Amino acid sequence: MNLQHLTKVAIEAALSAGKIIQKYMNANVIVEQKEAGSNYASQVVTKVDRECERIILSHLTPTCKAFDIGILTEETEDNGSRFKKDFFWCIDPMDGTLAFINKQPGFSVAIALIAKDGTPVIGVVFNPSTETLYHAVKGHGAYKNRSLWTIKNTNDYLTYATDKKLSDTANSAEIQNILNKHKTGLGLKSIKEIYGAGAVINAILVLENGPACFLKLPKKHLGGGSIWDFAATACIFKELGLPATNFKGEPLDLNKKENTFMNHQGVCYFNLTK
Repeated sequence: MNLQHLTKVAIEAALSAGKIIQKYMNANVIVEQKEAGSNYASQVVTKVDRECERIILSHLTPTCKAFDIGILTEETEDNGSRFKKDFFWCIDPMDGTLAFINKQPGFSVAIALIAKDGTPVIGVVFNPSTETLYHAVKGHGAYKNRSLWTIKNTNDYLTYATDKKLSDTANSAEIQNILNKHKTGLGLKSIKEIYGAGAVINAILVLENGPACFLKLPKKHLGGGSIWDFAATACIFKELGLPATNFKGEPLDLNKKENTFMNHQGVCYFNLTK
């Protein structure tokens, strides 16, 4: 498997999708609903999501044939190829559609290459709002705008990145206790929220605003994001030596058989060094 070549293709695909998003950023786009998780953010879809998926697939499909790679993408029904192939592409054509609809930052393109055992080996994220490219390759480090990326945490407060305000979140007291524990443990002065972004940009915000964290509590009903919401950033965190785990501290289940949702074990992204 030529990871460097596949990374180059994934980057080209993400940038192409980013151009489509940028074309529609100030336009009024019709919003549709689809069957997804239990929250509204997971149910909204637009023609922009579908256009992004088409152009990404135009880049990646030839590699599926050349390297015998499966595929999982948000706007197309899961064909099960991820269980049959040694590797599969995991695509979120536009994460943070709700933020895009509301014309606020927080949307992005995310592409990952995942091994059958759920190990992420390539992660690519493009933020169209800031025109920032992030990527990582297993064993080769993480990069920001194609330069090797080293995280430096300078804040004297803990940042909590979240899709919606803590006060509007179910089980907010449990999350608040987790945040307080880390604030006290690091000797920080306070906790600040950044809210409104999709899961992919929330993970990136954790890296850009350390010390910081992003959490999705385990829950019984379907939701908590899907595999494509976390695959690319899990690779980036891994290459930066930072944890992207479930609530047991175990690797994220990025090739879950029952469905694509992550609610069963929760999600924790931590950047807590000082």
